[in-house]
Amino acid sequence: MATGSSRRSERATVLVVDESAGTRHRLQRALESSGYRVVVATDAPSALQSFHREGCDLIILAAELQGVDGLALCRLLRAQSMARRTPIIILSENGDEEQKVAAFAAGANDYLVKPVAARELVSRADAHLDAARREQALVGTNRELSFLADLGRGLLCALEPEQVVRRVAGATYEGTGADLCAAFAAGPEGEVACVFDREGVASGEALLRLDRLRRWLARTPTAPLRLADKRRFFLHDNAHAIEYVTPLRFGSRALGALIIAFDREAGLADNETRLVEAAAQFAALALHIATLYAAAQRSSADLAKEVAARTAEIEAQRRFTEAIIDNLPVSLYVVDRELRIVAWNRTRELGGQGVPREEALGKTIFEVLTKQPREVLEREFKHVFETGEIVRVEQEAVSPDGTKRHWLVSKIPMRVEGDEISHVIAIGEDVTARVEASRAVARAEKLAAVGRLAAGVVHEINNPLATISACAEALEARVAEGAFGDADNLEDLREYLGLIRSEAFRCKAITNGLLDFSRARSGERAPVSVASVIASAARLVAHQQRNAHIEIRVETEKGLPPVSADQGQLQQAIIALATNAVDAMPEGGVLRLSARHERGQVIIEVSDTGVGIPPETLPKIFDPFFTTKEVGRGTGLGLAVCYGIVTDHGGRISVESSVGKGTTFTISLPALAET
Repeated sequence: MATGSSRRSERATVLVVDESAGTRHRLQRALESSGYRVVVATDAPSALQSFHREGCDLIILAAELQGVDGLALCRLLRAQSMARRTPIIILSENGDEEQKVAAFAAGANDYLVKPVAARELVSRADAHLDAARREQALVGTNRELSFLADLGRGLLCALEPEQVVRRVAGATYEGTGADLCAAFAAGPEGEVACVFDREGVASGEALLRLDRLRRWLARTPTAPLRLADKRRFFLHDNAHAIEYVTPLRFGSRALGALIIAFDREAGLADNETRLVEAAAQFAALALHIATLYAAAQRSSADLAKEVAARTAEIEAQRRFTEAIIDNLPVSLYVVDRELRIVAWNRTRELGGQGVPREEALGKTIFEVLTKQPREVLEREFKHVFETGEIVRVEQEAVSPDGTKRHWLVSKIPMRVEGDEISHVIAIGEDVTARVEASRAVARAEKLAAVGRLAAGVVHEINNPLATISACAEALEARVAEGAFGDADNLEDLREYLGLIRSEAFRCKAITNGLLDFSRARSGERAPVSVASVIASAARLVAHQQRNAHIEIRVETEKGLPPVSADQGQLQQAIIALATNAVDAMPEGGVLRLSARHERGQVIIEVSDTGVGIPPETLPKIFDPFFTTKEVGRGTGLGLAVCYGIVTDHGGRISVESSVGKGTTFTISLPALAET
């Protein structure tokens, strides 16, 4: 590992931003005495200019700045790709914990309280630069691995020298960002060359100094050349400033050469040279394989056909496997142990979030699945990696069109090699239909049970109720006739008899509601005009309503197709919904009855501007005997009867409500096709 002094010898550039000239001078002297190159700035604008001009490796930033303060400047720097990985140390006169937390939240790597000792500052700078270099090395390694993997896959099917040369030249041109790239090979079949120019256009050997290149390869070179002398260049081009040439060696033979050129010497860094040397090894092996393949092809045409067929079969199988995964009716992605996404199928790509595969691959799940709580995702994946157990969770989400969707999300452990879990497969299955069907079955079973109960007891209850009512009325008549004279308790008797009669009639209303609820609704069905039913219901509600401050609006689409329905039952359902809406607007408001045709359905909406329904109440409003009205004003059967009428007609009823804004009930009925 490199020591601190060796790192400083690389002359890393440090940007110091502070208003105080004394502080700037002290920090500059401490850092320069330790081998750093120092650039200073006094405020945010000059700091940004210096950073972009000098390309700084570390920023030491005072929190207290005029205008844009240090933390705001830190956030601004972090928003720029150029400074995203640059270490930032905040210096502040404030050692308060909240200030430190704010600094780290703004993107700072470290926080020091003034005055800071020179040795501590240099030590912190060493540590952060070392960490930054390690991160940069890791990025470079990943880049190399990705480059080599892509090149390796490309060369698997390159069975001729021309293919090898072209693919190696193209991949190296793209991977190194060179201004020019050339690949050359000489074999038993002759010479082949490919050059990519500044515009990425592949050509033959026009830009190559072939005589010079042949002489160099004839000496069987073993090491690459770094050329800055234009008189020794292998490419006919006066614009570039530096060339890097490496032989394509296999065994003791030089099969060709790989050349990259840059217009600026700074473009040829260690990463580029490593990529070229690795590509040269791949190319040499591929050329050797191509040579063997050519020999085998000449000696056995049948063998060549079999290899080609097998190669095509493997590629077809790979594509077929990918097509299977992409066409699965589930959203699927795979993460590694670092929680980075390594697979993302097409269903996931086209799902609710619509994240393209290219934008998801390589990122962490926290960067892509931003709508899900980070701690929940982290806990679930950690559990699978540690225990090897499958985790299944049902989730509810709201789709872009506002409808609720239910998902069964399974996280499944995956082992690539050995017993250790290397990846986790996450599969999301849309189970909305199943959940809604289960809820509908449960509601239907509940309604059927209540209906059977109602049918069994209503008639038995009605007879004693009739007797009670008749007796109460008879006694009231006798009281009115003076049969009890001027007894002291005569007024109490009148009051009690009135209560008995009114409560008996209330029980009668409940039993009538139960009869409506339990009665079979398979009445006469005929084509019914929804517009006429709504208009009739509106007239009845207007006639019955007691609140003069209710405005009733009827909005029906012209040319509505009819529906197959029992007109009386349909009108009963709409009136029940409208009556509830009126009751929800004690201070007045707007009752809207509307109908429209939409994708083979007639949509009826009954909406109000009343008090609304709390979210916790919405799932229960269609349950029998559930009511939010005060005692004596509702039986809790109206909406249950509406639900039964609509479902018996093959339709659906739903509700949306906002507390304090109003409620909308929506009925969907199949429209009759025009004949």
